[in-house]
Amino acid sequence: MNKFKTLLLVGAPGSGKGTQGRILGTIPGFYHCACGDVFRSLDTQSKLGKEFLKYSSKGQLVPDEITVKLWSKWIEKVVESGNFKPTRDFLVLDGIPRNVAQAKLMKEVIEVQHLFHLNVLDRDELVRRMKNRALKDNRLDDAHEEIIRRRLSIYEEESKPLLHYYKKISTHDIDASLAPAQVLYRILQGVLHS
Repeated sequence: MNKFKTLLLVGAPGSGKGTQGRILGTIPGFYHCACGDVFRSLDTQSKLGKEFLKYSSKGQLVPDEITVKLWSKWIEKVVESGNFKPTRDFLVLDGIPRNVAQAKLMKEVIEVQHLFHLNVLDRDELVRRMKNRALKDNRLDDAHEEIIRRRLSIYEEESKPLLHYYKKISTHDIDASLAPAQVLYRILQGVLHS
């Protein structure tokens, strides 16, 4: 099997990965896959679904092997449906791989051609963005500053090391405090000019 040519969006919670992924997914030649979408579409009666619930129902992180298996099953269905055409489309990943262990599990399936690091240096700005998103999207668990700051710490410990793991890949550091259209422009420039 050929590997999926992949664009990876990496950034702290609130940096705009989901926004940029959704916009890119509307452009022909790009297919957006957010890890959250995979989890939300899960059949909770399946064997993998029951394993997922064992952890998520307790508020625990789902182990990397289960997360990657769920993602693999989901992406197979998307390819079979014809919604994602691997020979034509870039796969835009947001939220997966979440850490280096997941990246290693996925290396036989994805070929990361570009990594876009959506960087917001002002952590208070990220807190503000997440509080606004929590209210707008009715994600009240994300409205508490203590929870937001904990999620930012988890990003620093678990996800940020992906930047080092993929250091040989074409990496683009983008100021994600810019307007979404400016961030998108820089992502598209990165894809087209490398």
